[in-house]
Amino acid sequence: MTDKHMRQWAFTDYGIQHLKRSEAPIPQPGPGQILVKVDAVSLNYRDLLLASDSYPQKPTLPYVPGSDMAGVVVATGEGVRRWQGGERVISTFVTDWIDGAAPSNAAALGSPGPGVLASHVLLSEQWAVKAPTSLTPAQASTLPCAALTAWFALVEEGAIHAGQTVLVHGTGGVALFGLQLARMHGATVIVVSGGADKREKALALGASHVIARDADWVAEVLRLTDGRGAEQILETVGGANFGKSLQALAARGRLSLIGVIEGGEISGSAYQTIGTRAVIQGISVGHRSALERLVRAVDANQLQPEIAAEYAFDDAPKAFEHLERGAFGKLVIRL
Repeated sequence: MTDKHMRQWAFTDYGIQHLKRSEAPIPQPGPGQILVKVDAVSLNYRDLLLASDSYPQKPTLPYVPGSDMAGVVVATGEGVRRWQGGERVISTFVTDWIDGAAPSNAAALGSPGPGVLASHVLLSEQWAVKAPTSLTPAQASTLPCAALTAWFALVEEGAIHAGQTVLVHGTGGVALFGLQLARMHGATVIVVSGGADKREKALALGASHVIARDADWVAEVLRLTDGRGAEQILETVGGANFGKSLQALAARGRLSLIGVIEGGEISGSAYQTIGTRAVIQGISVGHRSALERLVRAVDANQLQPEIAAEYAFDDAPKAFEHLERGAFGKLVIRL
């Protein structure tokens, strides 16, 4: 690689076997743009869905994957006011969503927006926020999608407070950030997971209770809460699991629908929903203002993201293979 070229990975076709490394000229920022030298990229389950052609919106091939990165601003275009150069930043997941309702032109990085699995990435100056001062680049790269999704569900929309019980499904990135953020706010956390080793790790991370996926976890949640149920639930599974979560939800509780591991269709009882006056909210990450508040909370509380493994840039395909197998926490690719 020369000083004028950058490294990048791109999918030339669907499937991890078609993730190819290449070089390209380093782009120069135009008006309102910044050039970021990437230090670390974290992967999300969405990246796997896109790569396997299992996502509702098909990426245009070839495409550079990845939406979550931490890096340093190395050049700015004409008219840029938010950045001077030299700042440590992290990307926003949803482009141009600053606050309030998402605009109609909002798109996610990594498709259809630009991907970040490269040594350099060109972004609008609006698509980045200051990185936490308390985290390494690898840790900071885990925040834009998984951490913000959990934060948006529990804090921005859910107004979580001490004394509530939060039910978390699984031990992926969103789930573990949900665990940590709920504990940070004084809530009791119950984790449902299929793996015994993952349940033990969840306890070590701060969960108050863990339940096996194949157990009657609805009955156990009700028992642990003296029949009340959980005030907030992070539903990362979907499918028929959604209906079971409704049964474990407290009266006037909030169920955040986030994941689709069991597919895009959900099922559950309308009577249960009406009877408990349940609040069901779909969560699609969050806006830039919420990410800035999350960064401040991370620094103030010294929250440490759970990273399952870090891979060198040359080993990016191995990181995707690990993502396909499943991981306890986040997977990071370092440059």
